[in-house]
Amino acid sequence: MRIAELSQQTGVPVPTIKYYLREGLLPAGELTRPNQANYDDRHVQRLRLVRVLLDIGRLPIATIRQLLAALDEPDPDVHTVLGRALPSAAGGKDSIDPERVSAARVRIDKLAAERGWLVGRNAPARQAAAEVLAAFELVGADASALLVRYADVAEDIARFDLSFVGQASDAEGMLYSAVVGSILGDSLLAALRRMTQEHESAKKFGIRGDD
Repeated sequence: MRIAELSQQTGVPVPTIKYYLREGLLPAGELTRPNQANYDDRHVQRLRLVRVLLDIGRLPIATIRQLLAALDEPDPDVHTVLGRALPSAAGGKDSIDPERVSAARVRIDKLAAERGWLVGRNAPARQAAAEVLAAFELVGADASALLVRYADVAEDIARFDLSFVGQASDAEGMLYSAVVGSILGDSLLAALRRMTQEHESAKKFGIRGDD
């Protein structure tokens, strides 16, 4: 297909496609004339992946270029690529007492060890979880039971996430599914949580009015 057809099929404007080609985010097409090239389904897939990494993942061009280069290796390290593509978990407040956060970090590390989680010692999510746990304690809330129950639910969600990613047949498809599933999945999960919270509240306290 010509670049105009590639644009029509993917919804990406021709000037944008040319920009991606210049930036090395999209492999060159097969030259048919000095100023004309043919593109195929591989370019469609790569272009859709680039758009997801940009529009949903919010990754900078340089990071995307590095990720794609890693994917194009003969034997790509999918685990590492996924880890670099997905956003880090948001932590708590920077103003929380560092000693309180350190104590919470011990609890988080203990939880991960007890459950046999294969999570890097320096994984940002470990520190983020510790900061959130410290924030609970700062406001006088005992999150012990919540931490355990949330860990149970998180394990189930992670298995669902990875089964979604595993449906892809290659590393590029896995990266696409991981970014879409993780980032949009977070938003979907938050929305469903609010809906079920309203449901449980209505059952417990009753509904007043027409809302």
